[in-house]
Amino acid sequence: MDHPHDPYFMRIGRRKGYIDLGAELVGAERENEKIAVEIKSFVSLSDMDAFEEALGQFLLYRPALAQKESDRTLFLAIPNGFYTKFFDDPFFMEIADLYQLKLLIFNEKESIITQWKK
Repeated sequence: MDHPHDPYFMRIGRRKGYIDLGAELVGAERENEKIAVEIKSFVSLSDMDAFEEALGQFLLYRPALAQKESDRTLFLAIPNGFYTKFFDDPFFMEIADLYQLKLLIFNEKESIITQWKK
């Protein structure tokens, strides 16, 4: 994965915004796919507060990114542990579907991607 845009700058209205990472994936399964990744650690006193903030950022960044580069897909990166304990609730899976969240689930300790959810 090549990531020349770290962080990835964009305009949100008249404001400046930064997505954590802009990258281009090159490989057999995801040939030349351009992505932007908002990475969240979800270290907070409240899982709900952390998710609300992450969802809000994702929903704000997605249309701004579409204006700048319509061929770049925005992903929300979530640690595996948070994904396992939070998204075992069907309500939050429905929210992810409703808002068409693209999730990249990663193993924090090994720094590897474990799942892509589109």
